[in-house]
Amino acid sequence: MYKKNELNHKKMFVLCSMSIVIGALATLIAKILLMAIAFFTNLFWFQTISFEKVELVSHHFSPAYILIPVLGGLIVGIMARFGSQAIRGHGIPEVMENILTKESKIPRRMTLLKPLSAAIAIGSGGPFGAEGPIIATGSSVGSWIGRHFYFNEYERKILLATGAAAGMTAIFGTPLASVFICIELLLFEFSGSSFIPVLIAVSTAYSIRLATGHVHPEFPIGEIQESVNGWNSLFYFFAGAITGAVSCLVSKIVFAIEDSFEHLPVHWMWWPMIGGLAVGVIGFYDPRTLGVGYSNIINALQGKMFLIPALTLLILKFLSWSISLGSGTSGGTLAPLLTFGSSLGIVLSFIGIHFFPDIGITAQVTALVCMSSMFSGATRAVLTSTVFALEVTGAHFGIAPLLLGNSAAFLISLYFLKETIMTEKIARRGIHVPKDYYSVKN
Repeated sequence: MYKKNELNHKKMFVLCSMSIVIGALATLIAKILLMAIAFFTNLFWFQTISFEKVELVSHHFSPAYILIPVLGGLIVGIMARFGSQAIRGHGIPEVMENILTKESKIPRRMTLLKPLSAAIAIGSGGPFGAEGPIIATGSSVGSWIGRHFYFNEYERKILLATGAAAGMTAIFGTPLASVFICIELLLFEFSGSSFIPVLIAVSTAYSIRLATGHVHPEFPIGEIQESVNGWNSLFYFFAGAITGAVSCLVSKIVFAIEDSFEHLPVHWMWWPMIGGLAVGVIGFYDPRTLGVGYSNIINALQGKMFLIPALTLLILKFLSWSISLGSGTSGGTLAPLLTFGSSLGIVLSFIGIHFFPDIGITAQVTALVCMSSMFSGATRAVLTSTVFALEVTGAHFGIAPLLLGNSAAFLISLYFLKETIMTEKIARRGIHVPKDYYSVKN
């Protein structure tokens, strides 16, 4: 465990200045990652050279296209075998491990290999998000600067966190949630000396995002009239609890699938191809499962998704994602978790409205609560989950339902899961992950 050092005023100003640079660099890398995902999506699926953003959810392809995710898995497997094994997985656990055991030092090659492998995996149809890879890449930028400008371990950890937070802000436009995710999952403390540089980095990233025309919420929920009362608040609490239970099941199944890959009589380099085959077959049946699929989340939040399509998306997207992630490919978990939660919210809202038609349940708010509760239950980052849902949708009326749902999901997760989806992998390696700020040795 690192030894915390006191920062003098001069060093604090240097860290804050570096945070501006890291925030700008992480934002640039995030933009390049999104362009790379668009490039590989167009190249793999439409055989065109283009950086225009495209989603695969509304396209139908011939059976031959099943092999595209297999090809993507092969490329990622080769990159992991001969480049760096660290590109495998969704990124955040690997960053946590570097903080806890490697003095916040991340290999320089990760700055290139992680976003490239993620772009190939997602562009070839992998059902992942870009947030994990950009958090890992932004972290590596902060770590690289921390190492080459002779900062100590504690200061490197702060710079690493600034890169992670700036990257997440650039992707989702969620500066406060990005600060909270650093506090809850990376910094393991709450002090001005650690999170002021993070605030400056996310402010830099968010300002650049606004300056480049991204002024609207990433997942607009639309105009709705929500009346929170005792009865529908109780429903949202139970919806959060149910979502928390599902998040526990999701976590357990993912790691069970990962364990099953360990018993295959082939080298791990070939595993992403097997995961890619599952992605291709499921994607041929339902293209909504291919790629990031932000439009699925938006449709659920705007109440444009019905019961059977939501239930189908929940099951098939989960199967595609869990098999592919378990195979050790590269890609983020946040966007899939948000998809599962918002789809489950649609299902629960139909049930709730059918049995309790007079208590004011709405599909949009239920989808919002369950989307956030899935995040909260899987990671136990309650503050991050709540603030993220508010920022990414602009739905500030949802504070009370979100707090209720996320609290319920947290309690369920605490009871049924020993480790979260973020900590299970590194806990299996014998690495202790602090769960409370006071458990960090000063």
